[in-house]
Amino acid sequence: MPHGPSSSPLIRRQLGRRLAALRVAAGLTQEQVAEAIERARATIGRMEDGVESVRYRQSDLKAMLKLYNASEEDTQLILGLAAETRNGNRKSWWHDYTESVLPSWFRFYVTLETSAERIRLYETELVPGLLQTRAYAEQVTRTPEGYLDEKDVEERVNIRMSRQSLLTQPRAPQLHVILNEAVLHRKVGDDAVMAEQLEHLLKVSERANVILRVLPFDAGAHGGLAAGGPFHILDFPDDPTTGEPLEPPLAYVETLTGAFYMSKHEEVSAFRLVWDDLERRALGQPGSMEKIADTLKGLQK
Repeated sequence: MPHGPSSSPLIRRQLGRRLAALRVAAGLTQEQVAEAIERARATIGRMEDGVESVRYRQSDLKAMLKLYNASEEDTQLILGLAAETRNGNRKSWWHDYTESVLPSWFRFYVTLETSAERIRLYETELVPGLLQTRAYAEQVTRTPEGYLDEKDVEERVNIRMSRQSLLTQPRAPQLHVILNEAVLHRKVGDDAVMAEQLEHLLKVSERANVILRVLPFDAGAHGGLAAGGPFHILDFPDDPTTGEPLEPPLAYVETLTGAFYMSKHEEVSAFRLVWDDLERRALGQPGSMEKIADTLKGLQK
């Protein structure tokens, strides 16, 4: 598969969709399939939903495909996809955290983030979590005071640090970040915390898979104003058999207690228009690094 082990969640959903389509085409219900292969109906449902915990046993799949009168091409494709789920069956980093620490709406996002081929982030006030230092993240997570206790702060910061392994894994996604210049001047913690954070931005920008640009104050009115705040756009690898993405592109907007996932064509297109406008107005990468370095020098005086 094109994106290695990290694409396993997408492969599972793709596999599940294909199994469901074959079952429907055969005119069978989940209950009928479950009875025929001597499995619980809930198991068939989990297989079709691509649930991460479900095992795609080859014996079950062969029995289902025979029941569906699947073609040789479909059979080989299904079995190949199932093999990929086993090859990529390494423990995801978020499994170390409880549901109470990692809300379900965010768990879904990091599953998608881990599977993305390209991630585009626009941030207006803060350095994005994937690029934060621990000290910076601690300050951000403690704000507003009293919202989280110290145990929750520590756990959430640990999660944020663990997420950053995404950028160094084999076949890591391309990360494109545009920071409003306000991010560089928004003082989080003391000068030492900010200096360390800006130095980290300069260092991480040297990675081949990271492009970091700054939207300067003198850019004037820009598309980001229409978006109303930070947003993410995720693009996913293609299915080699169809040339179509394993998942549709996604726009993501996070709130204090939840998030919006937007995958309709018109929704993603709107955010792409905003992103294109931001790219036209942002400094190039050399100019952005100079802007960050100049801000850092101001802290070090």
